[in-house]
Amino acid sequence: MADEYTSNGAAPPTLYEWAGGQKALQALCEAFYRRVVVDDLLSALFAGMHPDHPRYVALWLGEVFGGPAAYTAGRGGYGAMLRHHLGKGITEPQRRRWVNLMMDAADEVSLPDDPEFRAAFAGYLEWGTRLARENSQPGADPVREAPVPHWGWGVAPPYLS
Repeated sequence: MADEYTSNGAAPPTLYEWAGGQKALQALCEAFYRRVVVDDLLSALFAGMHPDHPRYVALWLGEVFGGPAAYTAGRGGYGAMLRHHLGKGITEPQRRRWVNLMMDAADEVSLPDDPEFRAAFAGYLEWGTRLARENSQPGADPVREAPVPHWGWGVAPPYLS
């Protein structure tokens, strides 16, 4: 995909643009959280979830995938996201279920299904959920302040643990 754009001199669209922008990510998160609240492994983690939670996650994903920095401006960026996971004790089965339900939601709302986009999308989900699981463990001492990761076509943040 990206080769088509770079060969003619145009910059490739961001993952945010390719996905369909904020409207598409909002639909994704709404579909995802409809699944989460009835899921036997995940519903307890999200009990008492704020009604705007899907919108907040859509803003996070938008910023991660190259859209506006709306999560940082309105919610506090990486530090705020981290605080939502501290002490949750996310298990590996819960992490995997989260990824699977998000991929199912992506299919449901017809996010682009080209291999390049889905590889980048799945790569972020794997990276982000593994970091969230690690940071959520009792006694974890994660880095408290970091930039919001920016994910692109075959690009991952160069964070070292």
